[in-house]
Amino acid sequence: MAQLSIDNSRAINPIVQALRRSRALFFSVGLFSGAINLLALTGSFYMLQVYDRVLPSHSVPTLVGLTVLMAALFVANGLLDFFRVRVMSRVGVRIDNEMREKVFQALHLLPLKARAVGDGLQPIRDLDQIRSFFSGMGPTAFFDLPWVPVYLGVVFLLHPLLGLFALAGAMVLIFLTFLTERRTTAPMQSASRSGSQRLAFGEETRRNAELIRAFGLEKRMQDRWEVLNSRHLTDQLVASDAAGGMGTVSKVLRLFLQSGILGLGAYLVIEGQVSAGTIIAASIIMSRALAPIETTIAHWRGFVAARQGYRRLIDLFGSLGLKDPVATVALPKPKSSLAVQGVSVAPPGDQRPVIQGVSFTLDAGDGLGVIGPSGSGKSTLARALVGIWQPMLMQVRTGGSIRLDGATLDQWETDDLGRHIGYLPQDVALFAGTIAENIARFDPNATSDAILAAAQSAGVHDLIVQFPDGYQTTVGEGGAGLSAGQRQRIALARALYGDPFLVVLDEPNSNLDSAGEVALTEAIQSVRARGGIAIVIAHRSAALAAVDKVLSMAKGQVQAFGPKSEVLRQVLQAAPMVHPAPSSPAPSVPETVRMPWGTVTGLKVVADRDVGGNP
Repeated sequence: MAQLSIDNSRAINPIVQALRRSRALFFSVGLFSGAINLLALTGSFYMLQVYDRVLPSHSVPTLVGLTVLMAALFVANGLLDFFRVRVMSRVGVRIDNEMREKVFQALHLLPLKARAVGDGLQPIRDLDQIRSFFSGMGPTAFFDLPWVPVYLGVVFLLHPLLGLFALAGAMVLIFLTFLTERRTTAPMQSASRSGSQRLAFGEETRRNAELIRAFGLEKRMQDRWEVLNSRHLTDQLVASDAAGGMGTVSKVLRLFLQSGILGLGAYLVIEGQVSAGTIIAASIIMSRALAPIETTIAHWRGFVAARQGYRRLIDLFGSLGLKDPVATVALPKPKSSLAVQGVSVAPPGDQRPVIQGVSFTLDAGDGLGVIGPSGSGKSTLARALVGIWQPMLMQVRTGGSIRLDGATLDQWETDDLGRHIGYLPQDVALFAGTIAENIARFDPNATSDAILAAAQSAGVHDLIVQFPDGYQTTVGEGGAGLSAGQRQRIALARALYGDPFLVVLDEPNSNLDSAGEVALTEAIQSVRARGGIAIVIAHRSAALAAVDKVLSMAKGQVQAFGPKSEVLRQVLQAAPMVHPAPSSPAPSVPETVRMPWGTVTGLKVVADRDVGGNP
């Protein structure tokens, strides 16, 4: 069966392709603009004929005929301009339709590729800015600019002095356009950065509202907000003043030029070099010649914002390495092994690996516990195993590989791989929606049987049905409305949905009570019993009860890997001995391993210390 996947040899830039596919629309707008600019001469020629032909001849029929013709041409001009604006609006919508999927893809890939900057929503704002610009009057001014020399040429035909006057005015306005560019680019960039920082801080305070209240940080956070907000307002004022000031100067200059050409025309009439109608015609034509330049200056701020957004999206798509989807063969569901070979991983935007040279192999039915002190790289390994963070390149050799049934994770289409993996992160997060939707991973084709099976495997069915709306209970963003333990158990059911082959649980019992830990142990056992692989990142020893192998990590490297009892003995030998008090000797249980942090009996771990040796 053919499936869409990623071809690493064919890089694309979605925004460039979207603009190229709109070339036909741009061409039609160009044709409309040509006709509109030719028809815009109607008023000047009408006035020229009225002053030079109708008034001297006192011919009413000629006046009526010219007026009817003028009205028809103005109607045609209006219709063409109406259609031009509608076409440009649809160009903006078309670009949005073609790019929004890629922008959303970049939105959730960006945190996996680079360190977060701002609130992370800049790509959406950039796309909105591009759509708004193409849907406004700014682009039509650019289509009118090529007709400025034509209008100036017509003024030259009326009289060379009038043409030179209009040309000088146009040159001054063009100079103001370039000056506007120089004065607005930097302030607009600063305003964009400070605005992003302000929104990011606002989102951060919203997420941490409970901590702010508990620590009494309202005033301090308010002070920081005022600083960021004031900086953004200042940047906006600078940008607005730069663009607005140039717009005002251009408007005053255009008014002066319109009056000035009337005065110059009057002088030429007195000298007998032109007729009275020429004065009015020259004024109207020059006004039309300068209008696109003035409109360009007035909309220059939107143009600069759209151009900066375009460049940011170009850089973003290039840095993320988005590829052109092509048809490939979909891989079968994994069912036999997980092989980790020399994997080194660094966080997004960092070149220093957190884990180095990690290697191990698991077969179907295995259960692995990953132990080690804080900062040893356990959670980084979990992210790599489920495909969130990629193995990095280490100088001239590769950063290793992670393979399911012999295939590296990047050979899988993302959606297909997700169906074969269950993941419970350390920071549990649910989405706004119903409990059933969260368990089913928002699968529109999810069946009730599959949702119930996942909930029962996680031992959370009885808890869910106690809610007033049961599985249809709505939770807020991040799982708001549920306790930490409830969120963790529902997230466990989500990880087990669809019976994935590889289940990775990062500290799955950090918020569980004794009943929840029993359900967790049974869930891990059920994954192994059906031929899956369960990997548990453990700080609390109870999470190791259902695993048969242990991987011990320290400083980003594997210290030991093998059967649970053997690895725990190695950890015991490496750890400083802790002797129990004489009044409370440790119990002697057959086939036990006495650890500094507890006692291991077969597959059972009894302890009140974590497996990293911390109280």
